[in-house]
Amino acid sequence: MHTTRTLNNDVRMPVLGLGVSKAADGPEAVQAVRWALETGYRHIDTASVYGNETSVGIGVRESGIPREDVFITTKLWNDDIRAGRVREAFEESLRKMGTEYVDLYLIHWPVTGKIEKTWHILESLYKEGRVRAIGVSNFQMQHIETLLAACETVPAVNQCECHPLLTQVPLKNYCSRLGIVFEAWSPLGGGSAGNLTANPELAAVGEKYGKTA
Repeated sequence: MHTTRTLNNDVRMPVLGLGVSKAADGPEAVQAVRWALETGYRHIDTASVYGNETSVGIGVRESGIPREDVFITTKLWNDDIRAGRVREAFEESLRKMGTEYVDLYLIHWPVTGKIEKTWHILESLYKEGRVRAIGVSNFQMQHIETLLAACETVPAVNQCECHPLLTQVPLKNYCSRLGIVFEAWSPLGGGSAGNLTANPELAAVGEKYGKTA
């Protein structure tokens, strides 16, 4: 669980993280975060649109794990980008989680016509030390090209849906060439693929090699 990847700015990101997109704000999310940290997780992935950043912050504090030992990712939502509320949305995420900084701040989805301006604001947050690393989520090659043409900071991470039924090999290779860590969301399914742990073909492969998800 403590395996890490070094990002392009030398920040180390734990490879295995707990995503809380399905956890309702409240005791369920608090307990999930606390239990995950108590069992060895050191990376919690949330987003403003999930509506559970407050619970994530409570769970981290209740775990007793020092804040500097927990890697927190959160994400900027589309509506805040369109409304020109990027910095305000970031401050709100910090307030809800009760933290002074975020380890990784991602643009959740590419918003046409807003990529460059939004990224410039994230660059400012990074330079101010409010964020340890900045990145994107669900960006395809053309979105990254648009960003790089107008900005100076290469994203540290591109988080996308990726699993055995959606391998994203060309996009992964593209990101690798640019020094961008490709991070999978729903690696066991749950996105477009449904629950891959119930896939009979994958189950047969797992049984053959004595492996489980």
